[in-house]
Amino acid sequence: MTKGILGRKIGMTQVFAENGNLIPVTVIEAAPNVVLQKKSVESDGYESVQVGFENKREKLSNKPQKGHFSKANTEPKRFVKEFRGVNLEEYEVGQEVKVSIFSEGESVDVTGISKGKGFQGAIKRHNQSRGPMSHGSRYHRRPGSMGPVDPNRVFKNKLLPGRMGGERITVQNLEIVKVDAERNLLLIKGNVPGPKKALITVKSAVKSK
Repeated sequence: MTKGILGRKIGMTQVFAENGNLIPVTVIEAAPNVVLQKKSVESDGYESVQVGFENKREKLSNKPQKGHFSKANTEPKRFVKEFRGVNLEEYEVGQEVKVSIFSEGESVDVTGISKGKGFQGAIKRHNQSRGPMSHGSRYHRRPGSMGPVDPNRVFKNKLLPGRMGGERITVQNLEIVKVDAERNLLLIKGNVPGPKKALITVKSAVKSK
């Protein structure tokens, strides 16, 4: 069954494994998420559990939102997200979901919004190769051919310069190196999308063996 939690990326560090290997890890702080709603096939057409993360000021919520949060006896939440494929019997409205639902060595999928890079050329944005920089070449960092002569237009999906980054990205099958339940921290092997303080979603790996 799927498990999931919302958290914030704190940054990267290194930890030593028992065999002495140095492992690069991303630290994710996942303060307890509150279960706001359980959705069932009978009432909603699908099964999911809705969780809220990070308190916000009450005046930033409208009346329907305040009523929704008060049902779970919790303060208004800044982020609300649903997780499908969960075992509904394990959750109750108002319950706290903590990092302890995960264990060391488990595989997870981590989703976030990648860093925005602004307007970038084809070399940086699409990893294209540049032309020679000397010997009279006048082709350096341009995108290259715009396509054949016949349609007399540039086809859609041509790799061109434009805004780069700021996209929703999921990195799959990352290993949890350590779970610190006291400080609500997850140490995940490798890098995850987004800048520091970015909102991160950690879920059970879809393609785990």
